[in-house]
Formats: sequence, structure tokens, C-alpha cells
Amino acid sequence: MEAIGTNLGTEKTGRLMRRYAVPCIISLLVGALYNIVDQIFIANADYLGSFGNAANTVIFPLTVIALAIAVMIGDGCCAFVSLSLGKGSSEDASRSMGNSILLTLLSSVLLTAVYLIFSDGIVTMFGGTVNAETYSLSKEYFFWITLGVPFYMFGQAMNPVIRADGSPRFAMISTLAGAVINIILDPVFIFVFRWGMTGAAVATVLGQIVTAVLALWYLLHTKSVHIGKANFRLKAHIVKRTLMLGVCSFLSQISLVAAMAAINNMIAKYGALDPTFSQAQYAQIPMAVVGIVMKFFQIVISIVVGMAAGCIPIVGFNMGARLYNRVKELFTKLLIAEAAVGAVALIIVELFPTALINIFGAANESAYYTDFAVKAFRIYLCMIVFACINKASFIFLQAMGKAVASTMLSMVREIVFGVGFALLLPLFFGLDGVLYSMPVSDILTAVISAIVILFTYKELNKNQMLSE
Repeated sequence: MEAIGTNLGTEKTGRLMRRYAVPCIISLLVGALYNIVDQIFIANADYLGSFGNAANTVIFPLTVIALAIAVMIGDGCCAFVSLSLGKGSSEDASRSMGNSILLTLLSSVLLTAVYLIFSDGIVTMFGGTVNAETYSLSKEYFFWITLGVPFYMFGQAMNPVIRADGSPRFAMISTLAGAVINIILDPVFIFVFRWGMTGAAVATVLGQIVTAVLALWYLLHTKSVHIGKANFRLKAHIVKRTLMLGVCSFLSQISLVAAMAAINNMIAKYGALDPTFSQAQYAQIPMAVVGIVMKFFQIVISIVVGMAAGCIPIVGFNMGARLYNRVKELFTKLLIAEAAVGAVALIIVELFPTALINIFGAANESAYYTDFAVKAFRIYLCMIVFACINKASFIFLQAMGKAVASTMLSMVREIVFGVGFALLLPLFFGLDGVLYSMPVSDILTAVISAIVILFTYKELNKNQMLSE
């Protein structure tokens, strides 16, 4: 434990970022691939096509709800453990881990029960009734995905916990193993056995089980923090602090669900008023396309969040050790790296949207599918650079222990702007208004983030002077 702490407090920040961020990025990318791989294979199956694609888009927010709860517990535990180790309090670190494991198990079982009992209403709420075929496929996919929720949540929640224990590589490998299983089984179940949406979901769940089993094995062999039976007794102050540190991660995900629900419903409403998409055979296209654009965005954000989340143990330790100059140095390097990721993504979506949509079965669809997809990529993601910087700022503030500021920024972006503009702009611009909601939200959030970033730098400088 001491060796790990010494490295976090003395080793070059750039080297630490690479060591911790790269495995985290890969873990999140692989996690994102679960849903994206399903959608690629579904889109290229001639008996599913855009109907299956639309169904996948409907269910995607519901998997994000499970992820939101998992990352709240896992990221909160990761930050708590890192801060505790920085202060030399290994007992609090152990308690946080034990409590987090129990919270994950309890919440995952509860969510599974809610999904199974209220499945009809939930699918309807997220736009599954755009047409009869989409609704049927959504229900089929949702049932099997729901059965895997406990395994999915356990694997995702324990990933940052394993990183906090000083094993980012194992965290990466456990997630990668599950994704490989999914990638291998998807084409077998969809194209060979022709199990349709059931096959896609079962392949995903089997991969999630593998990741969960590997995470469980690691927890029985932790190297920096020992977890005893007593640590599984829920302690109110430990649970409260853990959840507060992870609430930003929760809100950034759950608010995204609110935005997706608003977007899906606006697509269904204003698509029905469009001359082309009001026709039954094309009604599912806007929802399928926007889902694909969101999946590309998810890939980019996985890199962004991975870079920022990988810094959580480093930031937490250095804040606890009062090494504020190192925290400021990390923040600067992170913002530059995130802007570079956003710039590369912007070039791809603006110059190569047709190539992107071809991956998702455009060859099997009408010209309306490709035309709307090109427009969606170019408009919806035109301010992706700002989106990357905003997300990095939220997570970094969380790592510094500023849960309130981080939470408020995330809420403003996703709820006030994300949901608000998704509901408002279509009133003036119709279906295109849904696409405009994303860049408008990112621009306004960037203005607020810039102010917060400047304030954070001033505060770090002041704290450094006081500690010297």
C-alpha cells in the first residue's frame, strides 16, 4: 500500500495518467462495445435491420440506468478509497469496499425486479411504440438483457474498485474478457442460429457473467485493501460519503437517460409529422439513426471518461496529501488531452459520416436512412470538442472531492439543457430540432465550465501557498 501511495505522490503525472487512464479507457470502451456490437450485428441481419436497430435504441437507456447505479457505487468507492489511502486510513478504505459490494448486490436485484414487473410500461415510456415491429423486438431484447442486470452492475461497479486497489490492468482484462465472449457469440446466435434479438441479448449477458466472475475472483485476492466480514456491515457515514463522491457519475448517466427519453419521444412525435418518416415502413429510421449517432458518441465519451476516471485515484491521493501543484498539473494535461480527442472525433463525424453509417447496415436500407444519418452525425455532434472538455471537468471536480459542484454542473448540462432543448427546439425546427439540442447544450455548458475551471485553478494555487 505504501509503495502505491509513494508512486501516486512522486511519479511524473504524465506517466501516472498513462498507467491508470489507458486501462480505464480500454475497460470503458469494451463496456461500450457490448451494446454497440449488438447493434452492428443486428443492423446487418436482413431479418432485423432498422427495426432491430430501433429496438436496440429503445432499450439502450435502460441499460444506462443500471450502469448509472453501478458507477455511482463504484466510482464513489474508488474516490473514497483513494482519499483514505492518501490520508493513511486503510480501515475506512476497507469499509468502503465492503459496503460498496453489498450495495451493488442489493440495488441490482431490486432493479431487475422493477424491470421485469413493469416491462410493458417501461418500453412504452422510452419510445418503443413507434411501430408494432419495433415494440415486439424491444420487449424480446429487454427481457433477456434484464436477466443479466445483476451481473452487469456487479462487473461495472467493481471495475473502479479494482483500479483503486492498484490493479487497473486486471480491471481492463476482466471487462475485455466479457466483451470478447460477446463479440464471438453475437454472430453465431444472430446469423447461424437466427435467434434474433434474443441471440444478441444472450450473447451480451454471457459476456457480463464472465466479467462479474473475474471481478469476484479479484475481490477474494485484493492486494492493497483487505476486506473482512465486518466490512460488509452497512455503516451510514461510509455509505453516505461513498454515494456522495459517486453521485456525479450517477447523475451524468441518469440525466443522460432523461435526455434520451425526451429525445426518443420527440423523435416519435415529430417523425410522425415528417412527410417521409410518417410512412409506416420508414417510421423507425429516425430512432434507429439517432441511436447509432449516440453509440458513436458513447465511444468518444468512453475515451474521455476513461482518461478522467483513470485520474481519480491519482487526484484523490494528491488532494489527501495536499500536493496541490500536482493536482493542477494533472488538470491541465487532462484538459489538453480531452480537447485533442474531441477534435479527432469532430473530423471523423464531419468528413466521414457515410462510412460510419455503412457499418450499421446502410446497404440494406433505403436512401432515407443514409441521408438522415449523414445530417444527424454532422449536426448532433458538431460541438463534440466542448462535450469532451465539459465531461472531463465534471469528473475531475468529483475526484477532488467537490461532489456538489460536479453534480450541479452535470445536472445543468443533462437535465436543464439536455432535456430542456430536446423538448423546446422541435417546436420551432421539427425533427431537426432534436438534432440541434445537443450542440446548443454543449456550447452553453462550456461557458459555465470555463468559469468553474478558472476558479478551480485559483483555488489550487491558494491552497498550495497555504500548505507551504
